[in-house]
Order: sequence, then structure tokens, then C-alpha cells
Amino acid sequence: MGVLNVTPDSFSDGGSYLSAEAAVAHGRRLVELGADIVDVGGESTRPGAEPVPREEELRRVLPVVRALAAEGIAVSIDTLHAETAQAAVAAGARYINDVSGGLHDPAMHAAAAWASAEHGASYIIGHWRGIPDPRHERSGYDDVVAEVRDALAGLAREAIAAGVDPNRIVIDPGLGFDKTGEQCWELLRRLHELSALGHRVLVGASRKRMIAEALAAGLGRTVSPEQRDLATAVVSTLVARAGAWGVRVHDVDATAQALAVERAWSGGDPSPPAAAPEPARSPDPSPVPAPEPTAAPEPAVRDRITLTGLEVFAHHGVFDFERERGQRFLIDAEVEVDLRPAAAGDALERTVHYGELADAIVEAVRRDPVDLIETLAERVAQVALGFPGVREASITVHKPDAPIDAVFSDVSVSIVRGQGGRW
Repeated sequence: MGVLNVTPDSFSDGGSYLSAEAAVAHGRRLVELGADIVDVGGESTRPGAEPVPREEELRRVLPVVRALAAEGIAVSIDTLHAETAQAAVAAGARYINDVSGGLHDPAMHAAAAWASAEHGASYIIGHWRGIPDPRHERSGYDDVVAEVRDALAGLAREAIAAGVDPNRIVIDPGLGFDKTGEQCWELLRRLHELSALGHRVLVGASRKRMIAEALAAGLGRTVSPEQRDLATAVVSTLVARAGAWGVRVHDVDATAQALAVERAWSGGDPSPPAAAPEPARSPDPSPVPAPEPTAAPEPAVRDRITLTGLEVFAHHGVFDFERERGQRFLIDAEVEVDLRPAAAGDALERTVHYGELADAIVEAVRRDPVDLIETLAERVAQVALGFPGVREASITVHKPDAPIDAVFSDVSVSIVRGQGGRW
């Protein structure tokens, strides 16, 4: 997701694309560099930003949304306001990106429900506690990940109750919105706990203070917002491996290149690397003592939990009639996890709750339609890997009612995925 701020006061690029012509040209450029979505915003949410009248926000964003959408570009509208969201969706936007998750404008959930039902638009629900406070007086959490997860789960339930299609919901942990740098890094380290809610996860770390603080600590010097793009690209690859659906970035080129390398790394030659050269001999002539004998390593633990024949009705397929009518999909999931701690203490919290795993898989399969069961299998694998302790997931997606002009009993796709991109 490429950032396109049509504002004079955004923290990083305010004033760069104030005219509609400049903004549209930059939106096209973001897509050329690798953006899948262009996120258009007409009001800054940085600390101390002045609210913008609705008429001015609409004047800034609508011509840009309309022009980009007319060219077939997927557009997101970054707004706190239901009126702006509805107008942008009517102009062609496919996503509503509300960093407040509907807390700023009580009408936002209803607007998102209308956009979901009438236009198939998705609703990005962000976590916040108000316009960011640089003094962090609202940044107190006992467990930032659990509290952010529970808050997002509650907002998602409210949106669904208002009529938003559950398959159209995306959640965003709201990095930098009343969270310290360390709290933001903790959210990223435990991103799988947010993915376990069953919704797509968007991460927006681009150029934020958390990155500046990390670089200052590691390099001993301050860096400007633009000098944080390389670090942002690194974060993008790490959260992609952790199962994020999308990343929101200013420098699309750097992140697109980093993600291309990450994909090559994950899908490259699985054979071990060539042996490293022997180190140079030490000039010290004293003999090196022989190592103490060690016990043989224990065999790797290969405990598994298996869930088979999970039936889900969903609207996936290459053909229009498949998406319109829907059909059955059967899911087999096998996860590798060390079960010894659970068995030793008879403790449910030390294992994978297969009921929660089933619920998460069902929610993932029911989400937005895709053409291929290969894509569906990948999605389910990432959900399974999001559960704590899961080291590997083996997923089979069956499509027993596939439109094949021959007698057959089943067609399926099986994949194996491991943590850190291990296949």
C-alpha cells in the first residue's frame, strides 16, 4: 500500500502533492514501482495536526480517487470521517482506511457496511486512543498486544453487527498511535496473536518514530524521515514473513525490492549453502585441547495435531458462477508443535486449542474470494503458523464439487509451510 498524502502538513511528505495533477501522477508512479493499493489521505493525523473541514477534505481527495480508480488502480481512502469515506467509495475507492477504527465518527461502521454491501469495499480498522499524544500520557498498557488485540476484536464485532461483511475487514495495530517505540516492536514481535483473530492484518511502520529510535540506538545518530526507508523495507520483509497481509509505506520502490528478495529467499534452493572456508591458522603454537565428549543430541520432536475434513462453504473460484453460487471446501490441517509441556502439566494453554484453530481456519476460508485453491491453502497455512508454538503447518484444501467435465471424487492442493519461510 503506497502512501499518497494530499495534505500540506503530513509529518513526512506534507505539501508534496497538493495539486490533483501532482497527486495523480504520484499515484501512478507508486503503482509502477510496485504498489498494489494507493492510500489517499486529505487530513493529517500527526500529533498537533489541525482538523480539516469536510468540504476541504473532499476537495482534496475526490478528484484524485476518481482519476486513479478510472485507470483501474485500487484506491484506499485514508479518513476518519464517514461522509468522506462514502463519497470516496462512490468515486471508486475499494478500501476505507480509518485509523480510529470507527471511534472518531460513530457513523463510520454504517458507512463501511454500505460500502461493503453495495461496492464490495473493504474496511481497515485501526487501533488508536485519539490523535497521537507525543507525551505518551495515553500509552499505558499492562499487555499491549493483548489489549490491542481485544480492542480490535471488539471493533470488528461492532462493524460486523453494523452489517460489514466479515470477509471485508482488515485490522491494523496502529503503530505510533499512543504506543511507545518498545510497545510497537512488541506488537510486531507478536503479530501472530493479531492474525489469530482471522482477519487480514495491515502494518504501517513506514518512517515512524519507532524506526528513528531504533536507528538512533543502533547507529548513535538521528535520521530524517526519508532516511528511514531502508529500515522500513526491512520491517516490511519481517512482517510479511510473520503473516501480514499488507504494509503501508511511503517509499514503495525500496519495500517492493525487499519483498522480491524475501520471496526469492523463501522459495529458493532448499539445499544447504556451500561450506565456509576454513579459518586461518592461529599463530599461537600451543595445542588446542580436545573438546569434551558430549551426549548425542536428542531426536527432533515431531509432535503433531491434526484436523481433517473441516467443511466450509465459501465463494472462491475462477468462474463467475462459482463465486456467485459458492461451493464446499474441505480443509485438512496438520500442525507441528512440541506437546511435551502440555502433556506434563495437563495444560490447555501449552498446546494449540484445536477448536480455536478450526474457527480461525473457517474465518480465513470465508474471507474475500480468490481464484485458486493454491491461494486459499497459503492463506490457511499462514493462519495456522500464527498460533504460538506452531513450527510447521501442512495444509490440504479439497474442492470436491469443482467444475470438471469428468467423473471424479476429489481435487485438492497440499502445501507445507514452516516458520521463517521454511518449506
